[in-house]
Amino acid sequence: MTPPQRQRRHPLPEPPAPVPQEGERKNVERLYVISGADGERAPLDLVTLVVAHAEPPSSATPEQTAVLRMCQAPLSVAEVSAYLSLPFSVVTVLLTEMLAADLVQARAPIARQQVADRSLLEAVMHGLQRL
Repeated sequence: MTPPQRQRRHPLPEPPAPVPQEGERKNVERLYVISGADGERAPLDLVTLVVAHAEPPSSATPEQTAVLRMCQAPLSVAEVSAYLSLPFSVVTVLLTEMLAADLVQARAPIARQQVADRSLLEAVMHGLQRL
C-alpha cells in the first residue's frame, strides 16, 4: 500500500499556454496552400500504392516533385505521408491533383491468397511421401 500524497494548501498557478511561434503559424498556412481551396479527394486509403507515371514537370510544386522522385517504386500513401511529414488528408489532396494530371498511378495493394492452391498442396504432399 502506498502512502497518501501530500497536497499543497495553495496550488501553484498553471503556466500560461505557449504562444505559437512564427514557424508554427506558417505551417498551417502552408498546408492550406498545398491542399488548395477546394480540397477534393480521390478515394485513397492508407495502403493504396502510388507509383510515379511521369517525370516532374517544370511547373510542379516541391511536394509534387518529392512525391514523383520517391514513388519510382510503389509506396503506400501512409509512407508518402510519413516521408513528407505531412498529414494524411493533405497528402490525399496532393495525390488527387497528381492523379488528375496523370503524374502518378494509384492501385490497390496486392492481396495475397488466403488459401493455397489445392494442386500445390497435393504436389508438396506427394513430394513428402516419396522421401
